[in-house]
Amino acid sequence: MRKPEPVILDSEHVRLEPLTAKHVDGLEAAARDGELWNLRVTSVPEPGDTAAYVAAALQGYEAGHMLPFAVIDKASGAVIGSTRYHDIVMAVERLEIGYTWYAKSRQRSHVNTTCKLMLMQHAFDTLGAKLVGWRTDNYNFASQKAIERLGARKDGVLRHHALRRDGTVRDTVMYSLTAGEWPEVKAHLAYQLARPR
Repeated sequence: MRKPEPVILDSEHVRLEPLTAKHVDGLEAAARDGELWNLRVTSVPEPGDTAAYVAAALQGYEAGHMLPFAVIDKASGAVIGSTRYHDIVMAVERLEIGYTWYAKSRQRSHVNTTCKLMLMQHAFDTLGAKLVGWRTDNYNFASQKAIERLGARKDGVLRHHALRRDGTVRDTVMYSLTAGEWPEVKAHLAYQLARPR
């Protein structure tokens, strides 16, 4: 697998561009759309914490285990969310997609499917990943359904695994997709995006 490096991933309506400090104000505005920081099962930055959120993501990139993106609506140029590759393990050609969130007005739209398709296509077809994984809070049922709609398989649950922002400890639901499963999933996601709504 090639090492993930900053890259722009482009589709008809959405662009993923490498996350930088210039995206802080746009991310704050996107998080205000739905006051997403109030959701206990996500990692959306609270007002005033977005610069630190971006800095931590960039530190993860410098350490070699993350590649963060800003999600841009191409029609307006607005930042509408964030996502990233994380837990990049070059030795076993594996990475995960996560830290994903979108402004409330963009949820339940084409945005998540489009972004995940671009990220998986880049991971499997360009980088040569053998496995792409996802993880989510055991109480984030919307995220679990979204991951399953992508075609990922549930691997299991890591119990008492990670702290939430409120200090409680979550179980983590793990999913994955292998390189061998990717061609069928890619065809299905392309169909989903192309079919009339």
